[in-house]
Amino acid sequence: MSTKIHAVVEGLGSLARFHLTGGEAGDSPEALPLLLGLKPGSVSADKAYDSDAILDYLYASNIEAVIPPRSNRCVQREFDKHRYKSRNLVERFFCRIKQFRRIATRYDKLAQRFSSFVAFTASVIWLA
Repeated sequence: MSTKIHAVVEGLGSLARFHLTGGEAGDSPEALPLLLGLKPGSVSADKAYDSDAILDYLYASNIEAVIPPRSNRCVQREFDKHRYKSRNLVERFFCRIKQFRRIATRYDKLAQRFSSFVAFTASVIWLA
């Protein structure tokens, strides 16, 4: 049993929004609920988020999609490789919150308590 943290991180590496799911849940179904209501200039994500629904939403919202296409796509689209390098902000955010042992090992049995500690950890990182 595991828990997956789906997160949206802003341009400076601070947590904007997050959602918890079971460890077996996919990444792309959780992207649209996290992005609703946000108006960023661009969204950088890995290949797991290369779905037609996400790309259509980003295009309709006039948001640049910096998502590399999966290799099995019939039509390979272009993306800004220079802006894609900023995706490591998300990875660095997860590395920072996993320095807290309570997050890395998930001691909390209840999702509400674990979620609260993730939010607390993000605020401590933001203050530091």
